[in-house]
Amino acid sequence: MIPIDWMPPLMFGGLVLFMLIGYPVAFSLAALGLTFGFIAIHEGFFTLDFLQAIPSRVFGNVLSNELLLAVPFFTFMGSVLERCGLAEDMLDSMGQLFGPVRGGLGYSVIIVGFILGAITGTVAAQVIAMALISMPVMMRYGYNMRYTTGVLAASGTITQLVPPALVLIVLADQLGKSVGDMYLGAWGPSIFQIVLFAAYTFFLGIIKPHHIPPVPKEARTLTGWALWKKCLMGIIPSAVLIFVVLGTMMLGLTTPTEAGAMGAIGAIVLAVMHHKEFSRPGRIILYIGLAACALGVVVDLLHFPNIVFRFFFAILYAAIIVVCLEAVRIAELRSLIKQAYETTMRITAMVAFILIGSTCFSVVFLGVNGEPWLEHMLTSLPGGAWGFLAFINLFIFFLAFFLDFFEIAFIIVPMIAPVAAKVLAPIVGADAALIWFGVILCVNMQTSFMHPPFGFALFYLRGVAPREVKSSDIYWGALPWVGLQMIMVALVIAFPILVTGLLGGPSKIDPNKIQIEVPLPDMIPLDLK
Repeated sequence: MIPIDWMPPLMFGGLVLFMLIGYPVAFSLAALGLTFGFIAIHEGFFTLDFLQAIPSRVFGNVLSNELLLAVPFFTFMGSVLERCGLAEDMLDSMGQLFGPVRGGLGYSVIIVGFILGAITGTVAAQVIAMALISMPVMMRYGYNMRYTTGVLAASGTITQLVPPALVLIVLADQLGKSVGDMYLGAWGPSIFQIVLFAAYTFFLGIIKPHHIPPVPKEARTLTGWALWKKCLMGIIPSAVLIFVVLGTMMLGLTTPTEAGAMGAIGAIVLAVMHHKEFSRPGRIILYIGLAACALGVVVDLLHFPNIVFRFFFAILYAAIIVVCLEAVRIAELRSLIKQAYETTMRITAMVAFILIGSTCFSVVFLGVNGEPWLEHMLTSLPGGAWGFLAFINLFIFFLAFFLDFFEIAFIIVPMIAPVAAKVLAPIVGADAALIWFGVILCVNMQTSFMHPPFGFALFYLRGVAPREVKSSDIYWGALPWVGLQMIMVALVIAFPILVTGLLGGPSKIDPNKIQIEVPLPDMIPLDLK
């Protein structure tokens, strides 16, 4: 006879054991859930009918979840943009723009990492692309190897925090909050983290100037308007895509899925624009479409008849169709889009299987009173809310040594979210508590790509780095940047305004005190004929 009080810790301990052994997480979760489910039925904790909640949740909360439809769209968008040449152009132009400054190549990697993070959303793509392009250049001009590997890995992982990061969409879903609010909450910490990275580079240039020398003048091939033009040709289309994806969502014009779909089409358009085989007629048609878009916006602002607005946007849609047909015509882009489809399929299938496994585990965990056990354990920590945040962040930090962010978001976050909502509400309010908590976890989970033994950003660097780059330089180079990320976690905890500053204030209306008065006629006629 197993007491029911033992079941939650046994399930949790079994989960940790399977993770340490290295079995695939999705199947480990399902196996644990079903095994303990049958044990609970045998012990009489619940009946077989209780397990009917598993298929109901799988079909109702996972496979029919409209929010998670945004995941394949954003994955496809990032997969296209990682291979289309945009990163190369931006790194080259930014490197030459900041070249005269000590540490200029480091600044360019940080800034381009931030911009690419806002339009790709995938760490692997960003780290590999920037390492292939920037590492040989930084080595050529005498940059310290540990700084080089560290800044490339850290600037790639910033995509975890910058909207429209996939992890923010997943966290919003698991915490039951709006994706738009999660994006608004993440902007402050993401920008502040870029400032933190740049400040570290600046002080390193003062303390050890030989580690980050400026680029020699003879190596800077572009100057003046030609340099600025190349910078703007990379930044402006990216800014437009960021607005199309994020701006429309935050303004309430689109849902996350609709914004992701527009981002996927926008990525194809950007890929065609950056390809050398983009035809002159196609370019002219694209410019006509952009002009029609601008005129359509003006017409809408001036309140012209709706038919005029529709006419101009019909021209824009026709231009986009022509540009997408150009992608079909160009063989290299056809191959690129095919690879993006394959990447999207793999990641989406992985997410679906992890969700199904976590559903099996969580249903049984709740059935054996796992939630009260977890809540009692977390709320009895010393230090109240601050002790809770310190413990959870240390727990997530060490858990990230073995799990990636998808697994943490789907397994751990649903368990601790109810406790977080209750504990943190007195500090920032009930509306912002889970947004603040989600952004804290998001900043923390960046480190899962940066520290051993499963720091995937370091694996990506090792895979593309030249042979003369030592693995010890990659791992030691990552440590200062992991420290900066943990400082960022502490800052977000200490100053919640970094997250809540852009959020709307909580409603001051008590719905329980609302009274609806229906006016009645002064005199009810007696003769109703």
